[in-house]
Amino acid sequence: MGLTVFDAGVIIGFLDSTDSHHAEAHKALSDADTRNDRLVVPASAFAEILVGPSREGTAAVRAVRDLADRVPIDIEPLGAEIAIAAAAIRARYRSLKLPDALVIATADHLDADHLVTTDRKWPSRSMLKLRASISKS
Repeated sequence: MGLTVFDAGVIIGFLDSTDSHHAEAHKALSDADTRNDRLVVPASAFAEILVGPSREGTAAVRAVRDLADRVPIDIEPLGAEIAIAAAAIRARYRSLKLPDALVIATADHLDADHLVTTDRKWPSRSMLKLRASISKS
């Protein structure tokens, strides 16, 4: 049993069957479930996930929240330690956006085994000095 942290794009891809990342996202969640991993989404990424459903209304938001409860996916709060680490990551890698730095910092803070993203432009695991493997869906 390990711990897998997901970036917003993976969950968005999983939820939307027309998304270009749908098949890979489904596989990533299935693989984590097969390993019996604890599944985590940073609160910042959860907010990103809820943007589209929020445009559709409260029922769509409730459906996503219900899915997170059923799977279950834990929502990791953003604390000062993660925020400080994310700022340092963002400062070091100027092409990396702050939401991505928050996901990476959360995975590092939790000592995650796996970090899954749809973003192909992230620095490598060794550059980031992460223990977690980085899978790009």
